[in-house]
Amino acid sequence: MSQQKTVALSTSNKRLWPWAMSDIQRDWLLTGLTFVALVAGYGLETWGHWPEAANAAYVVAYLAGGIPALISGLKQLWYEHELDVDLLMVSAALGAAYIGHAAEGAMLLFLFSLSNTLQAYALDRNRKAIEALLDLRPPVATVQRDGRWVEVPVEELKPGDRVLVRPGERFPIDGVVLQGASEVDQSPITGESTPVYKEPGSQVFAGTVNGTGALEVEVTRRVEDTTLAKIVRMVEEAQESKARSQRRLEAFERRYAVFVMAMAVVLTLGLPAFFGYTYHEAFYKAMLWLVAASPCALVISTPASIIAALAHAARRGILIKGGVYLEDMATLRAIAFDKTGTLTQGKPQVRELLALNGEDKASVLRLLAALEAHSEHAVAKAIVQAAEAQGLTWPEARDVRALPGRGVEGKVEGRTLWVGNMRLFRERGIELPEELQAQIRAWEDQGYTVVLAYDADQGRWVALIAVADTLRPHAREVIQTLQAMGIKVIMLTGDNERVAASIARLAGLDAYIANLLPEDKVSAIERLRAEYENVAMVGDGVNDAPALAKATVGIAMGAGGTDVALETADVVLMGDDLRHIPYAIRLAQKTRRTIQQNLAFAIATIILLVSATFLIDLPLPIATVGHEGSTVAVVLNGLRLLRARI
Repeated sequence: MSQQKTVALSTSNKRLWPWAMSDIQRDWLLTGLTFVALVAGYGLETWGHWPEAANAAYVVAYLAGGIPALISGLKQLWYEHELDVDLLMVSAALGAAYIGHAAEGAMLLFLFSLSNTLQAYALDRNRKAIEALLDLRPPVATVQRDGRWVEVPVEELKPGDRVLVRPGERFPIDGVVLQGASEVDQSPITGESTPVYKEPGSQVFAGTVNGTGALEVEVTRRVEDTTLAKIVRMVEEAQESKARSQRRLEAFERRYAVFVMAMAVVLTLGLPAFFGYTYHEAFYKAMLWLVAASPCALVISTPASIIAALAHAARRGILIKGGVYLEDMATLRAIAFDKTGTLTQGKPQVRELLALNGEDKASVLRLLAALEAHSEHAVAKAIVQAAEAQGLTWPEARDVRALPGRGVEGKVEGRTLWVGNMRLFRERGIELPEELQAQIRAWEDQGYTVVLAYDADQGRWVALIAVADTLRPHAREVIQTLQAMGIKVIMLTGDNERVAASIARLAGLDAYIANLLPEDKVSAIERLRAEYENVAMVGDGVNDAPALAKATVGIAMGAGGTDVALETADVVLMGDDLRHIPYAIRLAQKTRRTIQQNLAFAIATIILLVSATFLIDLPLPIATVGHEGSTVAVVLNGLRLLRARI
């Protein structure tokens, strides 16, 4: 139908006709005009006995109710060389008028126009649900100009500006806290149910709500580049993308519309020739066929549900980049989790440090911090933080080289140090004494990750460092929930077998794959897909990007404000709450069931109406009510997902 193809889901695609009238207002006006002209024509024809005036009224009804559909159908025919439902409906109405049933044709156009308008109204509500996200951002901001606080439109803010956000106000822009402390409600962006404490250095997002403390914030992004704006754009693009089932239905519609039109011609010519119908009766039966067999409800059944589900997810802080990924999530059989920063907090701490060969603990820690300060790895940060906690300072390291999946090497105070895991030293042929191996095994049995430090110049061991991370809140609960849904849960980690086994036991995982280099995760996902077919990968969206791309569905965790995660993953969880994963899967499964309900209802309606067309003398108005009523019904059923309880 025309409205399903033209309803704008983008905030920038609002046509005005005439000048100050929106699309929805125009549609209601034309539908109302069609109804008034239909009633007037029927009254003039039935009671007034003024056929000329009645015909004039019917002409108005045909113009108001038929021209928008005719234009849409002709455009589709001209540019895409395809017949669509709009032309079928207009053809049926014109055919009815041709054989003297102008009133029935006008009623068909009125109900067709009303159905389109109701669909447009329902889908417009969906669009406004997304646009409402932008309304969370205040129109003005209090910014420092020449030593004074003044209010300016948020569009004038630029990176480096200093903005004041008072208690209870919404943040107008993305930025970093410079001064003050407060708890901030981030639920519009991340879906987090509890406020997050903010202090100098913390990141804040446009549209979130400040708590009880005043904050001064340095602007880091222009208004069009904020996380909130990116969310809205991404959801709009996702809604415009099509699920596989939708593409299949649209391809079916193109062929089916040609069949319906051809069958109408066959009925018009064949019924008089072979079954004794008059030309008038055959033509009327053909018009009935056009209405009864039209696939309006069938075609709109999928996009209405997909659009509502995507909007629902976005309001929970779950960004799904298109209907195809929503479909895939409904059929997942396994989920692979990265360990650090995904299943665990991603903030490991140094638990033990064993200095070797007469080294001093504090001296070793400062040397290690000098090297690890050049790394972004979570374990490296833990070592640096341990040195900072002891108030240590360290010299500048030189010739530092990161060794992905292994560690780091470089020179500190003239000493060449290698710092990393066992893989690094096995590859370099460095043997570890039995007593140190025993210590490492003991720590690994406790779930610790062990880092080794080696002085390459002197050929001796410097230290062993035990680092431990903790599971995310609700991790075990979420894994149990996924398992109860029939989904296998697997952990992928670069840690060795003993550490991985310890974490797997603690989390209650089905399986784990250990000793993985970053590039090994891709082959691990390939093996899992060969076994389970539909597999999701959950990671941080940066280091795990190749594995996210290889999975059926790539899910980025905790991506509030992270551009790379927004770009690489198919599904982005803006907060750090693992519970959003089973929620998104349940939403996908509910969407799938809703689409199946819609398809079954639409097909049953077509079968019923077509059967009635040939078995009984079904009046054209009744066929029209059944056809348009089924279309509105599937739209409304799909839009229930907008506020569904999952």
